[in-house]
Amino acid sequence: MVAARITVNGKEAPISPAAPQTTVLDFLRERGLTGTKEGCAEGECGACSVLVARPGVNKPTDWVAVNACLVPVAALDGQEIVTSEGLATVGEPGTPPTLHPVQEEMAVRGGSQCGYCTPGFVCSMAAEYYRPDRCAHGHGDADSADTTDAEHGPNGFDLHALSGNLCRCTGYRPIRDAAFAVGEPTAEDPLAQRREQAPPAPVATEYTQDDSTFLRKNTLAETLELLRERPDAVVVAGSTDYGVEVNIRSRRAECVVAIDRLPELRELRVESDHIEIGAALTLTEIERRLDGQVPLLAELFPQFASRLIRNGATLGGNLGTGSPIGDSPPVLLALEASLVLADADGERVVPLAEYFTGYRQSVRRPGELIRAVRIPLPLSPVTAFHKIAKRRFDDISSVAVAFALDIEDGIVRTARIGLGGVAATPIRALATEAALEGKPWSAETVEAAARVLRGEGTPMDDHRASSLYRSAMLGQSLLKLHAQTTEAVSS
Repeated sequence: MVAARITVNGKEAPISPAAPQTTVLDFLRERGLTGTKEGCAEGECGACSVLVARPGVNKPTDWVAVNACLVPVAALDGQEIVTSEGLATVGEPGTPPTLHPVQEEMAVRGGSQCGYCTPGFVCSMAAEYYRPDRCAHGHGDADSADTTDAEHGPNGFDLHALSGNLCRCTGYRPIRDAAFAVGEPTAEDPLAQRREQAPPAPVATEYTQDDSTFLRKNTLAETLELLRERPDAVVVAGSTDYGVEVNIRSRRAECVVAIDRLPELRELRVESDHIEIGAALTLTEIERRLDGQVPLLAELFPQFASRLIRNGATLGGNLGTGSPIGDSPPVLLALEASLVLADADGERVVPLAEYFTGYRQSVRRPGELIRAVRIPLPLSPVTAFHKIAKRRFDDISSVAVAFALDIEDGIVRTARIGLGGVAATPIRALATEAALEGKPWSAETVEAAARVLRGEGTPMDDHRASSLYRSAMLGQSLLKLHAQTTEAVSS
């Protein structure tokens, strides 16, 4: 097997002698690329962001920004990354490099502040700069007051691309100005040209150092056979959860198996009676490929962590951890989703409502993977996702509530409500659903059902919210949905 290697700023470098759990951040800094900074080691600040060449949605390759502090460098064997140092164009010996347009705008508009967070901002901005359809959504120049809203610039720049980046000097206005000032990549731009070629193909990896092994197989069948032999192996996709365990809790697994590039886990199909979403597609890929076809998911995605996290996180990972505060399970419960579970002996389909069995526990057996998520069609026409958290974006839910209702002639025909953060597992609000179905969608019905909803689950007191607050927010969420749907009908 070929020795594990990674291409950094156009130059190949061996991964050895780094330990398998070594992050991309530490790998880069040990090689003198210190623009990549460590701020939190949890994927919350963005000081470590780098660009990775990944399969594109509108072009063969997309430049995707990820948190280098979370991704094991072994996971990028055979892959290609660009750091903040690699964005500038190097000239003749003795001449200074030419700044990248994003770097130039950050400098001239005073966006660098103390400079600690700047390289991470620059990489996240560069990913948005190279988004193929960005300029198609623009409608003015940098100094124009004509903007769609406060979060989208006249050049089509979506500020949500920076939602995972923190400025420690709170100098956000000049950073926003720089983002809204960047133009369109030129035809000579090498990173723009790179989008027209396919990204590096995934390679099989068997990397061992210090009694730890990182493995990646070529096919799902090979992976499932491996997991039959090594049921103790840690399975990772985007590493947005495992990376935190490594950094904060010093977790050192003997064997890690990567599944994020398996083609069988990266399909998205829209059939006549269901949508099937591969468990290893990132949330960003799902969002852009579905393009609003599932409104409830479209409402979820902008509230799920940050763009940097969504560029790596997967539905399979979010469900596989079994966390009671994951944001996707309430939505998928409301959509009546099922999971396709696969092991070396075959596949089975399990309704998500029957998947969770206890705190971070599920019906998934040793050696079994989530291959795909299936959402039945047609979709309920009335949907909403309410996330109650201390911050608008990039925060963990205190309570998450997802609604999917069929209302015909003013009567609630079906109601599906998914809840997170109010029990040891994500749950369906079955009593509230029963209190709504067959009743008029009226203030009286909703107020009565809201009282039922306040009693669903077993909310607890913790540092995010009290049990009384959680219960109150459950009832309030249903009242809010009724108010919103009434306004929509009347308008």
